Amino acid sequence: MSYVEEMFGLSGKTAVVIGGGGVLGGKMADGLAKAGSNIAILDLNLENAQKAADELASFGVKSLAVKVDASSKQSIVEAEKQIWDKFGAADILINAPGINSATPVFEITEEEWEKIINVNLKSMMFACQVFGKRMIEKKKGGSIINISSASSGPPLSKVFTYSISKAGINNLTQFLAREWAPNNIRVNALAPGFFPAEQNRKILTKERVEDIFRHTPMKRFGEADELIGATLWLASEKASSFVTGAIIRIDGGFAAMTI
Repeated sequence: MSYVEEMFGLSGKTAVVIGGGGVLGGKMADGLAKAGSNIAILDLNLENAQKAADELASFGVKSLAVKVDASSKQSIVEAEKQIWDKFGAADILINAPGINSATPVFEITEEEWEKIINVNLKSMMFACQVFGKRMIEKKKGGSIINISSASSGPPLSKVFTYSISKAGINNLTQFLAREWAPNNIRVNALAPGFFPAEQNRKILTKERVEDIFRHTPMKRFGEADELIGATLWLASEKASSFVTGAIIRIDGGFAAMTI
């Protein structure tokens, strides 16, 4: 085994990726599988989850696709039971569900507010609760990686509810990191900058893209596979053994830019 494999290899581990049928979650799952981890793909769209799971199996790891409504604790509980039956307790949890909206503040309805908060924030709370409890019970530690955003603070314009939900994810991440550190369960978050996907392309007008690039020193969008390195680092119990409560920005320098 090479030094890199020893530090970052995940052979024999089990990773759960909620939102793994999407672009960012899917790429993170791809990296975990290539590092040797068995993978459970959880997504509201079972067809997408199954397609991703089938592709990951080609890397010689075990995979499972499970339909889950991430905004429902009961749905998460039922999904965790399926994973327990096939793999046992998860070692790694990736929380990557997310939806967005550019509705002006005075036009945001109660229904839209609740939907975004439920999918983006409530889902992470209860996924951490359900899978974290099992990690504590197995007494072998674990790694939880929540997906935050550059909009978590300071907030971005046009995405009011989304920004609030992502700020909540940062607080949740640091709170649980503190609570579960004695159990050797590390809880961290990745805060991507602009990684265009179907949910946010509709608000990426020519003018907004120009604004984004002016504020991004690297002058480009991120590519989904650029999340893999940080994912493997945080997932590895050796490479990031003393890292918890961290919000890791992957944003091309966006947060470092002022004027």
